[in-house]
Formats: sequence, structure tokens, C-alpha cells
Amino acid sequence: MARPSLLLLTAAASALTVVANAATLAVPDQDAPTKTRLGNSIEQDLSARDSAAAKRKRSLDLREQAAKAAEARLQANLEARQKEAAAMAPGMPGGEPALPPEAQFDELARIYQAMKPAKAALVFEQLDMEVQMKVAQRMRANSTASILAAMTPRGAAALSMALARKSANAPRPRPAAPAVAAPGAAMPPTVARR
Repeated sequence: MARPSLLLLTAAASALTVVANAATLAVPDQDAPTKTRLGNSIEQDLSARDSAAAKRKRSLDLREQAAKAAEARLQANLEARQKEAAAMAPGMPGGEPALPPEAQFDELARIYQAMKPAKAALVFEQLDMEVQMKVAQRMRANSTASILAAMTPRGAAALSMALARKSANAPRPRPAAPAVAAPGAAMPPTVARR
């Protein structure tokens, strides 16, 4: 019998290797894990847990941001109140009155109008006459009348006199001088009153 050549044996071995590799690729891997219902359930539970953790983290981040914003607002509010308190204290260095003098009387007038007349009259009479007069001038007539009615007769009379003097001292427009007719000129007809 003839011996096969080494080249022929090598070619046959390589052909068998190619066929074997092709067969291996064609058949699914038996070692690869197949997905079961339990595996799918575990994967779903893990993804649900991860998404819940992400939601919690987002919620905590939002709460932290809201807390920081609230803290900043409170700090700004506190600083504004401190500045306002410093501005209201005229005796403090750097402090200046919060309202111009005339606006203070407007504010007092609004406050006294909001009070009950009997209680407002008790306090109103204790004020300096100049302050009473400036506040009364800025109040509505009905409110001033109610407070005057609740005041003692002496206090009401003093305030009324001060108000009358102030209005008497106020400059009034002068009426136009009557036209003097020239001698011999015709006088305009008078309108009869009914």
C-alpha cells in the first residue's frame, strides 16, 4: 500500500478543521445562559429599583434646592428688616427717617381714620395742636367729624379754632374788581334771579 503524502494529510486535516468550525458556529452555544421567567423577573425588579432610586435622588435634590432658596429668601428678608429698622431709628448713626415729614401726617391720618372714633379721640387730644391740625386736615371730613364729636368740648373747640385759623390764613384768590362804567356809558342789563 502506498503511503499518503504529508501534504495530502495536512490538507485533509485543515478541511476537517474548517468543517468542524463551521458546524460549531452553526449550532447555538449550549453553555450560554438562556433567559427564564425568573431571570426576566429579576431584571425587571432591578430596573424598577434603579428607577425608584433615581426618582428619590431627584426628589431629594429638589428638596435641597428648595431649602437653599428658602434660606436665601429668609436671609434677604432678615437683612431688609434690619435695614428698615436702622432707617426707622432717626437717633441711630446713619439712620434717616423712613418717610418724609408730610407723608408721616398722611400715614397718621390713615391710622386715625381706621380707628374707632371714641378711642381715636382719646389719643388725638393728647397730641400737640400742630400735629392734630395737620392730621385732621388730611383726614376725610366724616372721620374728622366723628373724632371731634368724641373729643371733650374743650379739645374739640381748640382743634376747630386751630383749623379755622389755618384756613383763614390760607391765601385765597381775590375776586376780580367790578368793572367801573365810564360816565355816559350804557350799563349792562341785570339778570333777574328767580
